[in-house]
Amino acid sequence: MSVLGDAQEIIKAAIRQVLPGESVKRELQGYKPPAGRLYVVSVGKAAYTMAAAAKEVLGDQIHSGIVITKYGHIKGELEGFSCFEGGHPTPDENSFLAAEKVLELTKNLTREDEVLFLLSGGASALFEKPMIPGEELLDITKQLLACGADITEINIVRKHLSCVKGGRFARWCMPAHVHSVILSDVVGGRLDSIGSGPACVDLSTRGQAMEIVKKYGIRLSAEAENALRQETPKRLENTSYCMIGDVKLLCEAAAGKCRELGYETQILTDSLSCEAKEAGSFLSAIARTHDKTGKSLAFIAGGETVVHLSGTGKGGRNQELALSAAEGLMGLHEVCIFSVGSDGTDGPTDAAGGIVDAHTACRLKAAGIDIYQTLRDNNAYYALQAADGLVVTGPTGTNVNDVAVLLIKRRERT
Repeated sequence: MSVLGDAQEIIKAAIRQVLPGESVKRELQGYKPPAGRLYVVSVGKAAYTMAAAAKEVLGDQIHSGIVITKYGHIKGELEGFSCFEGGHPTPDENSFLAAEKVLELTKNLTREDEVLFLLSGGASALFEKPMIPGEELLDITKQLLACGADITEINIVRKHLSCVKGGRFARWCMPAHVHSVILSDVVGGRLDSIGSGPACVDLSTRGQAMEIVKKYGIRLSAEAENALRQETPKRLENTSYCMIGDVKLLCEAAAGKCRELGYETQILTDSLSCEAKEAGSFLSAIARTHDKTGKSLAFIAGGETVVHLSGTGKGGRNQELALSAAEGLMGLHEVCIFSVGSDGTDGPTDAAGGIVDAHTACRLKAAGIDIYQTLRDNNAYYALQAADGLVVTGPTGTNVNDVAVLLIKRRERT
């Protein structure tokens, strides 16, 4: 099998290992229902899959439930659940409507009731009731994305402008208990950052939120400034949680398949957090250093890079990472670099990410495509499409950050 064929096998194996269905089922085995009513609220890119798994295990124990997920991620009707789709990476009117439905479902709960809160990546945008007009929240979110704020910074600001984030949803559900089952898309797995922490104590402060706004020069109305000055819950006595998957598991799954295919494998980090273009250049530099060892090698980096928008093209952080590595691989034999989002959707595109090898840069040059200008235009999607370098998986039903892999394949001589 070629190095590109190996890459496809590694992508499939890594994503398969972090699919949430079986993990949710394992977690809910032996679950003891409350004395009152059990409500299920499932939010995020993996929300439908997680809710379906809960339904399979708990059946009629569930009084009613709601699913909120990204457009195109609902796979059919789910008995006992109302299913909604909303905007991502920025919330839209459907996100706001869906959050209102959740608040209606969970109002006037008793101490005997329980909310099973199934949380996965993307929930920050999908589950939202803003304290300010929706249009301004969208503008603030877009400003943060455009200036390159990392996901933790974005979440800190958004939760202080929200009626449901930063522990406020759990406070709304009181006195009922809220048990969260979490699939983490946050590097380091910090609970109050996953989905902006709707059902856990918020460790960030209003002071931090204001500092981030000042750091990036974000424009705010007086109403938004007032909202940021209201502190989020710092104590909650009605919550519990368990973590069923994260980027570390994604990296370990990729590493396991690499070893199975004969690669000496090293996980460089599961906390990657830098400019996407820098990560791609770094991986191609590693390729040049180790190209002559005569060994099949795999280097893995998991996490979430950032993109500073300087153009108006189409792409995502994984595609930018891959494209930025292309020129550095020229002249190397049976070497490739791929980067994929575990959810199957990299940015506002239908691609999970990108893959490049020694021939990619030459193909792009022949097509009249300049890599550096393309990166400045944030237009990696069309460049990789022209070079047959898009990775397309379709929605996967999970979301635990991204994984980038450098493969150097060497065949044994006979």
